[in-house]
Amino acid sequence: MNPGIVLAASAYALWGLFPLYFRLLRSVPAFEVLMLRMVLSLLAVAIVLVVLRRWTWVRQVRAAPRLLVRYGISAVLVSLNWFVFIWATQNGHVVDASLGYFITPLVNVLLGRLVLHERPRPVQWTAIAIAAIGVVWLSIQTGHMPWIALTLALSFGAYGLAKKVAPLGALEGLALETALLFPAALAVLLWMGAHGQNALMTAEPSVRWLLLASGPLTALPLLLFAAGARRVPMTTLGLLQFIAPTLQLMLGVLVFGEAFGGPALIGYGLIWTALALYAGESLWRATRTARPVAAAP
Repeated sequence: MNPGIVLAASAYALWGLFPLYFRLLRSVPAFEVLMLRMVLSLLAVAIVLVVLRRWTWVRQVRAAPRLLVRYGISAVLVSLNWFVFIWATQNGHVVDASLGYFITPLVNVLLGRLVLHERPRPVQWTAIAIAAIGVVWLSIQTGHMPWIALTLALSFGAYGLAKKVAPLGALEGLALETALLFPAALAVLLWMGAHGQNALMTAEPSVRWLLLASGPLTALPLLLFAAGARRVPMTTLGLLQFIAPTLQLMLGVLVFGEAFGGPALIGYGLIWTALALYAGESLWRATRTARPVAAAP
């Protein structure tokens, strides 16, 4: 099996279970959780770099300062994605968040067309159109655009594209992203601590340990995803993407008891139809491509 598939699938499975973790941190504001994730993720990555003695990439960044801009953009994208997902999980919108990650594969197709100049096939365009109708339907039923889903889909799709064309390795890229986020996040946490609002200082011990675990829990799936994204096509990433939202939807409905049904189910049905069409066509093409290879002596 392609190791990239294993790496990316593992990342999506971990992300799919994240609502369980963030629901335990409901007593801590989402913005504070985000700041702690930024700081603790860098510490976790730094420990790995020290153990592996991998610092040659620093010279590459010094020789090409433009990398700071590129990775600064990806850092902003992933931090936006983190914040919206944490807020949605803490405020009873896990089902809405799952919709965002269901849409992401189709966003990947659009980004591949706009940025990488890939040519979506007719079936892919059809899937995108059906999903768009589903989003419009949900907007009509709720009276507003599904902003949680759209923000998560666009930010994570763009982040995946950035990692696809990134010149640094998975670990090095994550180190640079978190390093760029670190100063602002640390300043915010110090300010909050000075005003007695830092959960690491005021929360119960169980909450403190959960917060401290945010570093390793953030770094691990990002490393897996970054490593996997560099080894598989964007279309394959789109198929693997279904793992995370499926787990999140199940948690939202079965564990957290969020409402799911009624007229809004028509919108979800359209989006799932689009994804089934997209996935089925991709698997069919992959099977046709693999057959001659399997028959070769």
